[in-house]
Amino acid sequence: MFLYEKNFDLQKKKALESLNDALEKGLVDSDIISLLNKINSLKNYFTTSSCSGRISIMQMPDLGDKLNAIWLGKWHREVKIEEVLDTINKHDGGMLWFMVHSPILHVSAKTLEDAVELLNLAMACGFKHSNIKSVSHKKLVVEIRSTERMDIPLGSDGELWVNESYLVKIVSMANLQLRRTKEKLRKLEDEIQKLKK
Repeated sequence: MFLYEKNFDLQKKKALESLNDALEKGLVDSDIISLLNKINSLKNYFTTSSCSGRISIMQMPDLGDKLNAIWLGKWHREVKIEEVLDTINKHDGGMLWFMVHSPILHVSAKTLEDAVELLNLAMACGFKHSNIKSVSHKKLVVEIRSTERMDIPLGSDGELWVNESYLVKIVSMANLQLRRTKEKLRKLEDEIQKLKK
């Protein structure tokens, strides 16, 4: 028996305590809570982290310097162009990025067979970038991710490189992508009970 199987119940107990704490503090995306509850109700799985997908605007001191980046705006829902324009006006230095990131969930599985079963289900629901992220003697983690993503540089050092007409188009595209990811989450939630044992 692998250590991750042996310690699974204890790890699950700790993870659920952390999740409950995050829920009480309002730190969990509201539109993913139902899915998390369904996954965590399964005997051989538990979630360790999640994001329901987001649209964001980030100010980054230098290209690739996410460590020192500042979120100017972050939404786990569709956005209006006015919100984006207001947020862009906060940009005062470094590079300005408009981004869409698909949902991401990290789920611990009790056995390798369980992990593969979840991975196959996630991929069938459209989460094509899903993978087994960690296989070690301590843990076995499936990462559920989709392909939707946008990383668009908008400007630098207070200068905007694009006009409002372009921003309207990318906001529309971002909202469409986010809608698609939310549909995939709903599909996964509908299908997840197939893993019940």
